[in-house]
Amino acid sequence: MEETIPVIDLEKISEQSECQKLREACERWGCFRIINHSIPSTLMSDMKIVVQALLDLPMDIKKNNKDVIAGSGYMAPSAVNPLYEALGLYDLGSSQAVHEFCSQLNATPHQREIMEAYGKAIHDLAVKIGQTMAESLGIGSADFEDWPCQFRINKYSFTQESVGSPGVQLHTDSGFLTILQDDENVGGLEVMDSSGSFVSVPPFHGTLLANLGDIAKVWSNGRFYNVKHRVQCKEATTRFSIATFMLGPRKGNVEVPTEAVDHDHPRLYKPFVYDDYRKLRVSKKMHTGEALELLRLA
Repeated sequence: MEETIPVIDLEKISEQSECQKLREACERWGCFRIINHSIPSTLMSDMKIVVQALLDLPMDIKKNNKDVIAGSGYMAPSAVNPLYEALGLYDLGSSQAVHEFCSQLNATPHQREIMEAYGKAIHDLAVKIGQTMAESLGIGSADFEDWPCQFRINKYSFTQESVGSPGVQLHTDSGFLTILQDDENVGGLEVMDSSGSFVSVPPFHGTLLANLGDIAKVWSNGRFYNVKHRVQCKEATTRFSIATFMLGPRKGNVEVPTEAVDHDHPRLYKPFVYDDYRKLRVSKKMHTGEALELLRLA
């Protein structure tokens, strides 16, 4: 029987057994499906309509979506990912940033309203999941409220000729936690388990997906798994997804909380600034977490 990724019920997350299940998912898989997450299904479907409309805009308007940090603005199809394009927004928790994003794309007042409601709901959810991940390790003092979230809406233009080829190459996310509203009709997402095998993550209506990135591995002192994943073209159709990346601390260093360091678990990584790490990954073309090895303590 093919393995499937764990399912975490957020309504039960205060129960010890569900919190333990979350920790095991973070350690073994680095990803999990989220049910009962309290984001209304109407808001999720309204947001998908907005996403489709924005990604169908003419190219000259999409190009107004400029980078704040590298990779946070419009990404056109490229030689590496020819079937993929995306619009981005750095700092989803900032109403000013959301306002600017909407202005760049001439969003209507209705689209703007949906973006703001969705942005707030997904940001609050990311903070809650981060705090629960910390509690599962016995870390009670973690505060993710001020960690910036990057928002990216993705479009994959799959054709008959592209079936079987990658929509997006294998990678890990550079940040701490990614919350993904995947396409509920079109599959293609695959995660790599700890044995190196690919496991398909099929669409499941009304749920969200969580992926742990490189910063989660550092912050947990190596306990959490930064999951490698990719998108494969399975059918000739257009696929949309909505990703929110909680990146790293806005101020100061990425470093493991003292509660996660003891005699049996010495500190594995030197402290570093998230933005420096992201630039290191890009400059070394290390997209599957290998750059963390450059920051390991001897």
